[in-house]
Amino acid sequence: MLTAGTGRVESMSPKTAPVTLTPTATDVRAAAERIAPYARRTPVMPTEVDGRPVTLKLEQLQLTGAFKLRGALNALLGGSRTDRVITASGGNHGLGVATAARLIGVHAIVYVPETVPEAKAGPLAATGAEIVRVGDHYAQAAEAAYARAEREGARYLHAFDDPLVVAGQGTIGLEVAADAPECDSITVAVGGGGLAAGVRLGAEGRTVVGAEPQGCQSLHTALAKDRPVETSVDSVASSALGASTLGQVPFSVLRAHPITPVLVSDTEIVEAQKRLWSEFRVATEPAAAVPFAAWLAGRVPGQHPCLVVCGANTEWHLGG
Repeated sequence: MLTAGTGRVESMSPKTAPVTLTPTATDVRAAAERIAPYARRTPVMPTEVDGRPVTLKLEQLQLTGAFKLRGALNALLGGSRTDRVITASGGNHGLGVATAARLIGVHAIVYVPETVPEAKAGPLAATGAEIVRVGDHYAQAAEAAYARAEREGARYLHAFDDPLVVAGQGTIGLEVAADAPECDSITVAVGGGGLAAGVRLGAEGRTVVGAEPQGCQSLHTALAKDRPVETSVDSVASSALGASTLGQVPFSVLRAHPITPVLVSDTEIVEAQKRLWSEFRVATEPAAAVPFAAWLAGRVPGQHPCLVVCGANTEWHLGG
């Protein structure tokens, strides 16, 4: 079991992580208790689409508009205590860390790419965190953030390659198991793999599907090579799913506890995003529509699946 201070890797690089502790289902249950006073227990919505039953886990209603708050809270509350934390993010993780830090009285410094959408940059600045814009992609911001953390001796909190972060994201799986027991599978979007790995641990035996854009295949590539390797990033959903390499910690979980990987096209993502709005008035960022896109395309197994709508931080509007 991960205990306070043991889940964090002191020398972890944004590019690669050394062998570290692998979180377990026990750690996910501990995370649920730890973050309960701060994070919302987001609702599930059973419904029917195209004559088929499906349940939506409305995680876009989380305090920060995305699931990342869960992992950030668990990492800050479960790790060794600190008065400041440095991280890098395409937007949602940074907002999660900054909000978690504000809630528990820690100063946050968040590095973001110059290309971060204003829908994420605005709320991030409103938390009071120090915001630093560097580079065109997440990887460049992560390099700069990690360099500063090492230089100043501050804690660096990775967006997905941290066992406490993974365990925190897994609390979504626990909530689905408890609140939608009729669901026999859970589908999540995959970027760096933290959500997929965590939900796999918390799903209590249900099939977990990891859906990726065709242009961001960190999971598919890692499974094909039997190790995380760098991949190209080119998708309408890349602002949230733009990790070029699957995390070592998520990979260690998913190697031991496999999930079902599927791919969706950008056209399918945009169409799913539109249908979530037109049929349910659920406005999402493209990444959050990826599970719905996979299900609409018939690539999700199960008689009654649950689809995690993971975030809504975007400048979204329906054309026309």
